[in-house]
Amino acid sequence: GWPICYTSVDSVLQIAAHEDTFGRERLLKLCADIAPTLHAMKIGRVIARPFVGDPENGFTRTAYRRDFAIAPPSPTLCDYVHDAGRTVHVVGKIGDIFSIRWIARTTKGRDADLMDDLNQLVDTAEAGSLTFANFVEFDSEYGHRRDVAGYARHLEWFDAALAKILPRLRADDLLIVTADHGNDPTWSGTDHTRERVPVLVHGIDAKSLGQIDFVDVAASVADHLNVPYAGEGKSFL
Repeated sequence: GWPICYTSVDSVLQIAAHEDTFGRERLLKLCADIAPTLHAMKIGRVIARPFVGDPENGFTRTAYRRDFAIAPPSPTLCDYVHDAGRTVHVVGKIGDIFSIRWIARTTKGRDADLMDDLNQLVDTAEAGSLTFANFVEFDSEYGHRRDVAGYARHLEWFDAALAKILPRLRADDLLIVTADHGNDPTWSGTDHTRERVPVLVHGIDAKSLGQIDFVDVAASVADHLNVPYAGEGKSFL
């Protein structure tokens, strides 16, 4: 009946609780109430982790995770796109990460549901808009659990899903695939791994980008959308 509090190498406090014995809404309120105190301590996020199940059949996280994030300390790419009069769509937990600031539309769910939503946005998102998607199950279901076979299957699923998106992109669309960190399922322990991650780009001429930073990805997206950008980074376009 008690919440489970834990953390990781990220600047977060995670609180897990059973949806039936503790209550989902009670968990969300607990996280919302404690978040301002932790934000004042420069802890970046409080993450609500509701789950269901029992000891006999096992426990499973539900799709109702929510991140209560500290407000961005300076303008983000979402701000620059919004300030230019464009629309920002997000898929997955990205809305929570950016405190729902200037985000017109956000959806949550399992990765398969999120991919369906991304597919719809490929066809319906406004010209000049930004769509920002995050697929968390690589991390939560397979990376942390060191499930090599599951990770491989999810990569194959993602590869097949991406193959259906690429032919439908417009001539002036830019698609970037990257990650916020590694989570090697063959490594020891259960935490994130910190190897460099790929940055794959569709919509520019074939070339090697070399080693780049996340700020370079942001600068490149702003450059592609032709919106004023005062953040760090250098466009690779």
